[in-house]
Amino acid sequence: MAFQIKVPDLGESVVEATVGRWLKNEGDTVAVGEAILVLQTDKVDLEVGAEKSGVLRQIQHAAGEDVKIGDVLGEIEEAASSAAPPQPEKTLAPATQEPAPVEPNAAATPVAQRMAKEQQVDLTNIEPSRPGGRVTKTDVQRYLESQHQPPTQPPTTQTPAPPTARPVTPTPFQPPMTTEGRAEERIKMSRRRRTIAARLVEAQHTAAMLTTFNEIDMSAVQDLRERRKVAFKERYGVSLGLSSFFVKAAIGALKFQPRINAEIQADEFVLKKYFDIGVAIGAPEGLVVPVLRDADRMSFADIEKGIKDYAKQAENGTLSLEALRGGTFTITNGGVFGSMMSTPILNPPQVGILGLHKIEPRPVVINNEIVIRPMMYVALSYDHRIVDGREAVQFLVRVKELIEDPESMLIEG
Repeated sequence: MAFQIKVPDLGESVVEATVGRWLKNEGDTVAVGEAILVLQTDKVDLEVGAEKSGVLRQIQHAAGEDVKIGDVLGEIEEAASSAAPPQPEKTLAPATQEPAPVEPNAAATPVAQRMAKEQQVDLTNIEPSRPGGRVTKTDVQRYLESQHQPPTQPPTTQTPAPPTARPVTPTPFQPPMTTEGRAEERIKMSRRRRTIAARLVEAQHTAAMLTTFNEIDMSAVQDLRERRKVAFKERYGVSLGLSSFFVKAAIGALKFQPRINAEIQADEFVLKKYFDIGVAIGAPEGLVVPVLRDADRMSFADIEKGIKDYAKQAENGTLSLEALRGGTFTITNGGVFGSMMSTPILNPPQVGILGLHKIEPRPVVINNEIVIRPMMYVALSYDHRIVDGREAVQFLVRVKELIEDPESMLIEG
């Protein structure tokens, strides 16, 4: 009986996906719960597991194809009953005949059986890569490589090359050339990259986006981190970074200017009375913004642990859709890549985003004297439809005050 593999529910607001790659080939055995393919959404990559045990009989959507919820991706031929399969009849071959080819083995996939027959390999000598599973094409290839016997083409009626024939030197890879003789490469954009591109253009087209700047003396925060870093790490098991200070400072500034913690819906704007702070993280497949929920209730250690966990999940591709859902305000730090100044783009439907930058020693005037201080430029991009310039400037001034006097954040709560 055939069982259809369908695109599952992809989470809130996600209706389409792209087939990233198949983890199994047609003819491979699959077990219940085993991952058989990866779907790329605009937020995360999701593994689709087998709901039935059996053999992957058909793949209906290849890697790179776009699919929607409910689309049939392929079919699994459910495993037969536990009864032993009928054995093929054995006949005695005359003594003058060539050795009979290797018989199919029920413990191998059809593709592996066909390849073993072509290569004259005894499947009983090959261990499956998955304990208890069947031998696959990959297992046969690995066995051939271990025996220093590269896979050969199926036998043909052509006359074999004479023994003195020289081996053919492989042709080095040549990138495709333009008509002018210049090398180019075409790479299809991933689902996430296409979505990022669309959302950035949407933000430019739908919001009246402006950016205002300020600079912050980071001396007090650096001194506090230096004094507390050892005790903090020993107590909480995580380093005291800059992120927690700016999350706390941003929340204090959002309480002071609540319109920046809002979104526009039709002819209304919705003021959020909670603080779900998104933290932009550069992942291999593109930027992701996981959310620290109710960040105003989190301690410095909770914030640092949350960001560290999200960074690990972004790196290995295990971020959940729930981690990326919502968010009322975003913080992005281009300084970790060396950016001195930038104008961050809004993350719709949010109306504000705070950009952090590289800390540089610069001369500044304090008490009529020129001194060298570690300075950081900060930027606030905002939607001018509901946030005025005065509010944006005062927001950054409040962030500056809190960072330059970090003990005051205890009073802010």
